[in-house]
Amino acid sequence: MSVSTTNACKLCTPLGAALAFRGIEGAIPFLHGSQGCATYMRRYIISHFREPMDIASSALGEKHAIHGGGPNLKKGLLNAMQKYGATVLGVATTCLTETIGDDVARLLHEFRAEFADLPLAELVHVSTPSYNGTHMDGFHDAVRAVAEQLCIERAPAHGGVNLMPGFVSPADIRHLRALCRAFGLTPLILPDISETLDGPALLDYAPIPSGGTPVSGIRAMSGALASLELGRCLAGRATAGTSLQDRFNVPLHSLGLPLGIRETDALVRALEEISGRPAPEQLAQERGRLVDSLVDGHKYVSGLRAVVYGEEDLVVGLCAWLSEIGVRPVLAATGAKHRDLEARVLAACGDLVREKPVVREGADFQDIAEEARTLSPDLLVGHSKGYRYAREWGVPLLRVGFPLHDRFGGQRLLHVGYRGAQSLFDSLVNLVLDKRQSDSSVGYGYL
Repeated sequence: MSVSTTNACKLCTPLGAALAFRGIEGAIPFLHGSQGCATYMRRYIISHFREPMDIASSALGEKHAIHGGGPNLKKGLLNAMQKYGATVLGVATTCLTETIGDDVARLLHEFRAEFADLPLAELVHVSTPSYNGTHMDGFHDAVRAVAEQLCIERAPAHGGVNLMPGFVSPADIRHLRALCRAFGLTPLILPDISETLDGPALLDYAPIPSGGTPVSGIRAMSGALASLELGRCLAGRATAGTSLQDRFNVPLHSLGLPLGIRETDALVRALEEISGRPAPEQLAQERGRLVDSLVDGHKYVSGLRAVVYGEEDLVVGLCAWLSEIGVRPVLAATGAKHRDLEARVLAACGDLVREKPVVREGADFQDIAEEARTLSPDLLVGHSKGYRYAREWGVPLLRVGFPLHDRFGGQRLLHVGYRGAQSLFDSLVNLVLDKRQSDSSVGYGYL
């Protein structure tokens, strides 16, 4: 039996790895494959973040599919070091190089030996064929590769905390950093795209943007007080956090993406435990304002039915948040497979589930549309690729996640923490009010 994908609810695996490598200080993502792969990924990332995104490539052609891409890989690495001044090169494979069987680990070993007389960049490699997963697989595997290949010795104990936030926005990362510091903790965030994909305007183009996780900090991750890893679907998977725990006994706190009150409460409790400090009054105030807004706005959204789609951990977090505000997730879908998504969604929503949602893994948008038509949704929650269906069905689309190609400021959207939940709630209520005004024959001016 053959299976086809009509309109994928995922992106390619090495794209996720490129995003993760972009969050390392002085790094250039490097794709071992055809030039077209790098061009496609650059276009996708730039249209969301509105920032330059260079991705180096070994630029393989037809002959390399027969003879192998080793020479091109080595030449490309040298060019990236010389032209960009890269101090880290994150090498991700593509479908082509995985299919022809290039042994990247061996090729990089040969490269280091052949050019040992040169000041070489740090080289990190990860296997990311697109036929073996989604962009989130590439992202998480790249983060683990960075931790395993750069943090190889036990560092002196220090008072910092390792934070692996998953694929969240630059605004989310800035907020998570502030949360850690509110408890007196210095976070090492891996990866940190808060500046590299959301930087200031510069007079001169910088081949490598400032910011990112410093290599020195990565090497010191083994001496941290603890690690925090965000994403319920990471449970049972080999990750950067489990690697640090297994190799260096760094305590690991595995939490859900902190969307909404209860998941943010769990993060706050973990920070209290790690730091030995109570939550500051500022957080209590933020939480209280959020609760007050839910009291004010519940009448507009309570009972609405939502279709939620996107990256698996984002879908789980969104379902938890929607359940808190009285919106019923009737369909939760992701392009990823084997994530035990139904169990994760139900666990995150807890006793707030009034109607068990339909859950689909490995879904494309045709699957989602066919399923959703039978569920009478009132709104969609997800990225821009769902717009055609929101338009067809005449329902609002709350745009969250990646990619946002038809709206501005996707890199500045705040999703996490009490502040993120507040921002999402305000946006959702206003979408609903706008829909009511637009559908009214008289156009209410007061709602």
